[in-house]
Amino acid sequence: MSHAFEPDAETRAAIARLAASDLLLVALDFDGTLAPLQDDPLASRMLPAAREAVAALVATPATVVALVSGRSLIDLRVVAEHDDASRIVLAGSHGAEFWLPGEGIVSHGEDAADVRLRDEMRAHAERAITPLKGTWIEPKTFGFGVHTRLATPADAADANRIVDAIVSAEAPHWRRRTGHNIVEYAFRQEGKDTAVAELRTRVGATAVLFAGDDVTDEDALRSLRADDLGVHVGAGETAATVTVPDIPAFAAVLSLLASRRADAAPRA
Repeated sequence: MSHAFEPDAETRAAIARLAASDLLLVALDFDGTLAPLQDDPLASRMLPAAREAVAALVATPATVVALVSGRSLIDLRVVAEHDDASRIVLAGSHGAEFWLPGEGIVSHGEDAADVRLRDEMRAHAERAITPLKGTWIEPKTFGFGVHTRLATPADAADANRIVDAIVSAEAPHWRRRTGHNIVEYAFRQEGKDTAVAELRTRVGATAVLFAGDDVTDEDALRSLRADDLGVHVGAGETAATVTVPDIPAFAAVLSLLASRRADAAPRA
């Protein structure tokens, strides 16, 4: 059972090493890593065990916890139930916009021409896939996503093909990402690797734990350094050092890290 998950000796050793770092950054994907995937993306919430583990980490000394997501910052704040009193850092839109304690929203900005093209293509895509049942367009700050979770395989393939053609014709320079039953398009080029790099620099982290479940998380996992730790949640090939079967198992890993960190982290 997932609630009885016990990290192996190698994972425990990696956690002990992280727990002893001077300033630890714990950067976590949200959907599929802390919260189960939902048909309605805005219905997503952290599992209680994950929420408790995150809160325990936030309370430990010299530890910065960040949620790193492809969601727009405004939607990430909703699903994470995040308010202005929170000590959790947010990186939305794959690191193109941030929320920082004491500073609030920090965005890398939008060009008026990019925004205009985003709105035009989003409307074009919505019209084009309307006949395909179970497909829909999610607005994002720097682009949009094509959701196909509720569609038949044939309609999903058609929706992705149609929107691929639209973007290729009208904005071939946009970045394309695939995820669980979603294809995302954005006029900004940031990825979760650049988000983690920026957060590392901003907080002065001496070590990083990054965890994710999807292909969009692999950029960040591949970017980690020798003293960092990458965790993959679920099945599939990954660049992560550690793999856990599901969210409750990952919550157990985070809880262990919080416990070791509370004992081992330096006090200011």
